[in-house]
Amino acid sequence: MKQYFRPLTQVGPSRPASAVTLAAGWSWFTHAEVLCRGAAPAIIAAADLPADVLERLSAPRAAIAGVSLEAPRLMGILNVTPDSFSDGGLFDAPQAALSYARTMAGTGADILDIGGESTRPGATLVPASEEIARTAPVIRAVAGGVAVPVSIDTRKAEVARAALAAGAAIVNDVSAFTYDPDLGAAVAASTAPVCLMHAQGDPTTMQQAPQYEDVLLDVYDFLEERISHAESLGIDRARIIIDPGIGFGKTLEHNLALLARLSLFHSLGCPLLLGVSRKRFIGELGQAAEARARMPGSLAVALAGIAQGAQITRVHDVAETRQALTLWLAANGLEG
Repeated sequence: MKQYFRPLTQVGPSRPASAVTLAAGWSWFTHAEVLCRGAAPAIIAAADLPADVLERLSAPRAAIAGVSLEAPRLMGILNVTPDSFSDGGLFDAPQAALSYARTMAGTGADILDIGGESTRPGATLVPASEEIARTAPVIRAVAGGVAVPVSIDTRKAEVARAALAAGAAIVNDVSAFTYDPDLGAAVAASTAPVCLMHAQGDPTTMQQAPQYEDVLLDVYDFLEERISHAESLGIDRARIIIDPGIGFGKTLEHNLALLARLSLFHSLGCPLLLGVSRKRFIGELGQAAEARARMPGSLAVALAGIAQGAQITRVHDVAETRQALTLWLAANGLEG
């Protein structure tokens, strides 16, 4: 029976000698939870973990496009689309996008993620030519005018190639190479890191009754297989970021189950990205129907993820998240 190992992460100065630092970062653990399908969880000491698992949990994560992951990092969201669920139409002109990119970089973004196709529930497909027309000019302007790396948020190889040529340094694929198989080859041919995200179904239909046998372990197995696939294409694991895909083909209960045991995904040995900003489940729990009214709930979930060691947090509200993170780190005796 396959076993899964989740470090029980902690932060703060009261650290015992037996503690293991998680991925050379800010959190540590002395014990781990052992999970199996159809069995009750068990708790073991970190010293009793299999050697390969302990190595993956403790090994430093490679810098991403020059950004060290030894401290929590913020990825600012820049949608150059007319229909994104939260900010559609606000930044679809290159000059407006560049101005906002400068604002995000100046208030604490470590990476800027630029997307030209909405992947909100119910969104329809955008042709690659249109997506390139939306993103490439903005990426060229931002990459030449802002001193933080740029990520292209796309499922399409053609769009990724144009973005990389325009100055993007990271590829963020919400389909983990399942939508366009050529995207894997495009990333492999470059030196760019890639984020592989889990999603059940296409954005058009993904929220229509999603089902799992065990959402936590099903998502883990999917990401494990996608990492192996990427490696088979020649993409080194050090270039791979993983994202459990909160809100992508998941109910409120599925999202909460993933967040409660988020640290499991560190066992894959890759940097962990968490994208929860302004999502629908935050509105459901926080009674905030409008996406832009979900900043307080977004901050709460972001800090909960960072407490479990998430290295990159994708956010709309960069300045507010940076302030909250700075205070959280200080309150736990940590430095940013």
